[in-house]
Amino acid sequence: MKKYKVGVIGGTGMVGQRFVSLMENHPWFELTVIAASPRSAGKRYEDAVGSRWALDTPMPEQSKDIIVKDAQIDAEAIAAEVDFVFSAVDMNKDEIQALEEKYAKLECPVVSNNSAHRWTPDVPMVVPEINPEHLEVIEAQRKRLGTKRGFIAVKSNCSLQSYIPALHPLRGYGIDKVLVCTYQAISGAGKTFKSWPEMVDNVIPYIGGEEE
Repeated sequence: MKKYKVGVIGGTGMVGQRFVSLMENHPWFELTVIAASPRSAGKRYEDAVGSRWALDTPMPEQSKDIIVKDAQIDAEAIAAEVDFVFSAVDMNKDEIQALEEKYAKLECPVVSNNSAHRWTPDVPMVVPEINPEHLEVIEAQRKRLGTKRGFIAVKSNCSLQSYIPALHPLRGYGIDKVLVCTYQAISGAGKTFKSWPEMVDNVIPYIGGEEE
């Protein structure tokens, strides 16, 4: 069975680390490239992350010696080396949109964990068990971007993807409105009160763009 060559863009952050760990011994994907900011570029992945490895599981051995590339400068080389990339960059939304479109226009499919393109009309936001048909909008996106292979697809936010699969079957029983209230956990960002003391007494943290 063919293994797809995968890159992780933003691989030194918390979400990027999770992607790297999930690639270990994966039956479908081979982690080929890790890219991040200029301050990490040129370093071994283990050295670039250093003491900031946030997961309980050890860093995969196969990723430690990968030389981190610059996500911006090395985009063309990265796109030529992989079948697609996972995007987990920590930048402002305009910068993320531009970077992900840059990879798509280099004919590199982008599967994004970021929220920047969730409101882009021709970018599918997919929970695979619920709405795989939304992927059909990719053809319209390719026409806009002028690509044949490249595209961007995004995941929903973490709250939605946790409860939508349970609610979806109930639509057939007359439920058409649901009121949901979520509370963001610092553990979801890999933080503790020791590493993020500003969270003390901040019971309902504000996260820009999440409510919308």
